[in-house]
Amino acid sequence: MKTNPVGWFEIYVQDMKRARTFYEAVLQGKLEQIPNPTPDTELEMWTFPMSEKGYGATGALAKMEGCASGGGGTLVYFMCEDCAVEATRAAEHGGRIFKEKMSIGKYGFIALVFDTEGNMIGLHSMH
Repeated sequence: MKTNPVGWFEIYVQDMKRARTFYEAVLQGKLEQIPNPTPDTELEMWTFPMSEKGYGATGALAKMEGCASGGGGTLVYFMCEDCAVEATRAAEHGGRIFKEKMSIGKYGFIALVFDTEGNMIGLHSMH
């Protein structure tokens, strides 16, 4: 493998405005709408900020008929300076903390939260 294994992710939502507001508040960045690549399908997508030279993968919030939000067995982790800060923001903006900041040894710290759509996401920091 020449690159990291994850190249893109999508988090499915039912209420795009509510979900955008949540993620922009928690992660302190603006999402950007991208055009629907398949006009015959009702699909609305808003991408997370990305850097072409940065480490990791980017993705989008997606709303499409027939794709439910909520737990589905995949967990996306967002990088943070201090995951406790973003976890607190999640709770303040309509989400819910599942696991407070906890150590994962030499790999740093994680917190697990639910967004406004019922999706669990991970928050990761080294401090």
